[in-house]
Amino acid sequence: MSSGKKIWLVGNSSEKSQETLLELTALLQAKNFQFEEENPEVVISVGGDGTLLKAMHLYENKLDKLRFLGVHTGHLGFYTDFMDTDLDKVIVALESEVAQHAVHYPLLRILVKFQDGSEKLHYALNESTIRRTSKTLVADIKISDFLFEKFRGDGLSVSTPTGSTAYNKSIGGAVLHPRVEAMQMAEIASLNNIVYRTLGAPMVVAKKDTIIICPEDVEDYSVTVDQLSFNYEKIEAIEYSMDGKTIAFANCAHTSFWERVRNAFIGEVE
Repeated sequence: MSSGKKIWLVGNSSEKSQETLLELTALLQAKNFQFEEENPEVVISVGGDGTLLKAMHLYENKLDKLRFLGVHTGHLGFYTDFMDTDLDKVIVALESEVAQHAVHYPLLRILVKFQDGSEKLHYALNESTIRRTSKTLVADIKISDFLFEKFRGDGLSVSTPTGSTAYNKSIGGAVLHPRVEAMQMAEIASLNNIVYRTLGAPMVVAKKDTIIICPEDVEDYSVTVDQLSFNYEKIEAIEYSMDGKTIAFANCAHTSFWERVRNAFIGEVE
């Protein structure tokens, strides 16, 4: 009997992940799942959160047509609900999974505008940063059309609610629940003295607003989008917003957000 569901698997190069990929593929074949790389219904990532991010960006232009499911080959991450020892449970969950019950997380829209009028659009599940590859980043920061401050420092990070637990947390940002429809901007080693002054604290910005970073006219900027890195020149501005685009996760054994946070940073509470 065929499940009729179109599946594709994305893994990393580790030996454990490759072994798990082979084992899971055999189980899926035995249940007659269809393997479809171009237009899958469910993409299964095998590895860690980094592998899930890789899978998300591979299918960035088709996110409204598919769901993701994560199988972790180490410790449970924020985007992986199953361990590599739970492969039988993965099959059972996929057989009963319903698209309408998917769990949606918001994505960060990143529009890079260049001085020649061209634009480059990205989406991030975790965060985006801007730095200079040398010297100090100097940029005007606008909230929508309001000039808020002139920033000087190593860089800036703008994160999603789910991304608030990643790099954002490591630089002093707050942890936000995914249902909080907001972006968060955190400073990376800002300069604050008698000459230069920034807010010096993370900012939570409502979904209705746009964060606009207008860097000075230099040619050595590094912009990251999750685990991807781009070297851009002649940037006019970078606009960060939340336009309603989401990533969908198959609601199979979905672990609550606060349970994920506790497991990742605190462990069992006695």
